[in-house]
Amino acid sequence: MKPIVLALLATIVISALGFTGTAYAQESGASDAAGMKLLGAGLAFGMAALGAGLGLGQVGAAGLAVISENPALQSKVFIFVGMVESIAIYGIVMMFIILGQ
Repeated sequence: MKPIVLALLATIVISALGFTGTAYAQESGASDAAGMKLLGAGLAFGMAALGAGLGLGQVGAAGLAVISENPALQSKVFIFVGMVESIAIYGIVMMFIILGQ
């Protein structure tokens, strides 16, 4: 498997193990819904940023190769890079929507 897939699986397992420790905790006044909201917002942004980072690495490498071959295509490469970066912006928007509820 690729290292990024292993890292993602390890993160999911560690997060799932964290839920089992709250079974016998004292009531602190804060609801579990607030914690789940923070977890969901963090996952929404984190996974969107991870996807955007992986995509930007691929698009950036291909874009540099295209620009080195034909510098006239530079504006088209910037459009593709902007489209990939918009995924992270969607993740930030979803994070604020989740936190705003």
